[in-house]
Amino acid sequence: MALSRFSSRSNTLLQPFATAFPVALRRQISTDTSPLTVETSVPFTSHLCEAPSRAVETSSKELLSFFHDMALMRRMEIAADSLYKAKLIRGFCHLYDGQEAVAIGMEAAITKKDAIITSYRDHCTFLGRGGGLFEAFSELMGRKTGCSKGKGGSMHFYKKDASFYGGHGIVGAQAPLGCGLAFAQKYSKDEAVTFTLYGDGAANQGQLFEALNIAALWDLPAILVCENNHYGMGTAEWRSAKSPAYFKRGDYVPGLKVDGMDALAVKQACKFAKEHALKNGPIILEMDTYRYHGHSMSDPGSTYRTRDEISGVRQVRDPIDRVRKLIVSHDIATEKELKDMEKEVRKEVDAAVAQAKESPIPESSELFTNIYVKGFGSESFGADRKELRATLP
Repeated sequence: MALSRFSSRSNTLLQPFATAFPVALRRQISTDTSPLTVETSVPFTSHLCEAPSRAVETSSKELLSFFHDMALMRRMEIAADSLYKAKLIRGFCHLYDGQEAVAIGMEAAITKKDAIITSYRDHCTFLGRGGGLFEAFSELMGRKTGCSKGKGGSMHFYKKDASFYGGHGIVGAQAPLGCGLAFAQKYSKDEAVTFTLYGDGAANQGQLFEALNIAALWDLPAILVCENNHYGMGTAEWRSAKSPAYFKRGDYVPGLKVDGMDALAVKQACKFAKEHALKNGPIILEMDTYRYHGHSMSDPGSTYRTRDEISGVRQVRDPIDRVRKLIVSHDIATEKELKDMEKEVRKEVDAAVAQAKESPIPESSELFTNIYVKGFGSESFGADRKELRATLP
């Protein structure tokens, strides 16, 4: 019944994009930095605010970087799929392929001074923040050279020097933490914002609304980003949410619905949201996106949606293909040059995987480190039994 009901609705995932690929308002074949203006695939839908312009300024250099970085993210996730099936990645593993435009477009609009905190689908966000493939694969395989020293795994990537405060395994738990980061930014007068990412499955969490209420009361520079891939843990949004217009969920907080498969639309929305949050306080962005894999590697992803639906979204809305078409149509690069770039990306990913496989696993004593904040506890081990002895001052 659920599938039959959704089959009549599944076309809505494709409908707005069936005829529209981003149309250039001003065609200008350029080298690296000559400006180019492109129109977003569909209009923004706003709540309690004026929608930003659909005309987005970009350049050939930026479009090529979008293509390269999204291709790198896609290949990384495909490699992670293989490593998981080979049992080199253990535990939970949530892949991001299909949603790359959110990570790429967001980074194009902000700086490393702005903070990001997200859920457990965090690999590509880490890469977008400047993280390396070697550190990513090392963490996925539990090696000491990983970004969290092999102790976090897939769900707990982290890069403090780029203001990336991690993936979080508890659904919705990052929302109050993100608002706390925004509070710290306002308190310190940093003139920076925090992007707190969560999925449609977490959008009904009570802690989200509690945090949003405080953020609105204190006018915190908090941007809550709902990555709506339409199937929170395998449940279609219409089955879990009476009102799936997540950008309106803030009620008294402004919101914006964005085509999350269009990197330039994401860039424009995040630029708009940052300016708004610094002046007026919190705002919600709903990114209309889609994941190609299941919720996690334990989910085949085809029991609650049809394979035709997945392939249909790939054909019409794929974020990498959209940028590919823009690049080719503006004579920035040829199809062959882009394919050569993808081949180089594949080699880069393969090399990082091979290097990470050779990395050592953490010492067993690492089980007992990072328990206390530095200076507020001491940790030592017996020579024979290696048991933890920790005392607070």
